Amino acid sequence: MDTREVDRVRAELASYVADVFASLRRKDQRAKSDCYLRGLMLDGRRKSIQAMAARLPDGNEQNLQQFVNQSTWDPVPVQRRICERMLPLIAPTAWVIDDVSLPKDGRMSVGVAPQYCGALGKRANCQVAVSVHAATDTASCPLQWRLFLPRSWEADGDRRTSTRVPSEVTHREKWRLGLDMLDTLAGWDMRPPVVVADAAYGTNAHFRAGLADRGIHYVLAIRADVSAYPFDAEPEAPPRKGPVGCWPQPRYRQPAPSVATLAAGLGPEAFTTVTWRQGTRGRLKSRFAAVRVRPAGKAVERPIKAAASSTQGWWDGVLPDCWLLVEWPEHAESPTDYWLSSLPADTPITELVRSAKVRWRIEHDYRELKHGLGLDHFEGRSWPGWHHHVTLVTAAQAFLTEQRLAPKVPGPASLSTRPSMPFKTS
Repeated sequence: MDTREVDRVRAELASYVADVFASLRRKDQRAKSDCYLRGLMLDGRRKSIQAMAARLPDGNEQNLQQFVNQSTWDPVPVQRRICERMLPLIAPTAWVIDDVSLPKDGRMSVGVAPQYCGALGKRANCQVAVSVHAATDTASCPLQWRLFLPRSWEADGDRRTSTRVPSEVTHREKWRLGLDMLDTLAGWDMRPPVVVADAAYGTNAHFRAGLADRGIHYVLAIRADVSAYPFDAEPEAPPRKGPVGCWPQPRYRQPAPSVATLAAGLGPEAFTTVTWRQGTRGRLKSRFAAVRVRPAGKAVERPIKAAASSTQGWWDGVLPDCWLLVEWPEHAESPTDYWLSSLPADTPITELVRSAKVRWRIEHDYRELKHGLGLDHFEGRSWPGWHHHVTLVTAAQAFLTEQRLAPKVPGPASLSTRPSMPFKTS
């Protein structure tokens, strides 16, 4: 946005800030929120505090630095209010869990470590943030963020102290952070229609089990080497040898094939052409097949066996079934992409495909958040500062989304304008 556009929406932005940042009791803090959001939305190559303050007529670098990096305001009620406004407006068809890397120099910015950096396509020094987004084909918005804390930070007292990492925050795998965010949102009475994620999450059987335990349906991309039995495969128990000893447990007697092997056995006639949305160059379509399978592997079997043994004393060996969705583009020599889905067995293939493909919106979000709103331009180092900045960037993106979708529609009454417990983590 240029200065003229920002001036045009100043009154609406002021009303938005008054609502979303109502938990900040001090008037000057809400004024700084308004100033920071304008700085993020204004055109400019850099969205660091120094650069934004120089562009804003009321910009004060010292005040903004204190507001973001030293102030103790709690971002959690702000995040909740954004969710309360955006979920009814977007009416998401899915929530998407993903992560984004933010390249960094040095080793003192919170959470920074040598790790795979998607922004650079290689292992590099960066921060990684996990996020959950409400999405449709036409709009999306982040609902929650978690900063991934590498294991090297867990026992590094000096860096934890200097960056003010809360004592209770430890290393947690990205898939666990995804489940944590869903639990936070569930505590606000917000539940997803279905969860979508890429193969880094979907291949993990513990993540799929975590969603199932929470009663959340999913459509998750998986690697081609994930193993699964055909739907009609049945476990067998061999005859008991002799009059004494334990009865043999039922189990599948053959190793489970990979989903790539199952897909190759379907044959071209099992695939049908599905169109999932209108793109800039026409309708997006490809060939898909959907079959019921039984995902296998020790990580799948152990919790199921333990749960059955604790409730009924034995397990019949039957693995739960779900959808395997396979994409085989017309000119490809073999299938290219695979998903597992817990959606009901009567779900049409078109719904499976549209859910699987809605993940593209998150790449749109990340581009807007990084290149347009300065998500990765934050130059502070602290845990509170990072969470303040990310919350403000999310608020700016939510405001712009509201302007695009419903510029004259006021948000619903707030349920979360009172301050929550003292800030520790978002």
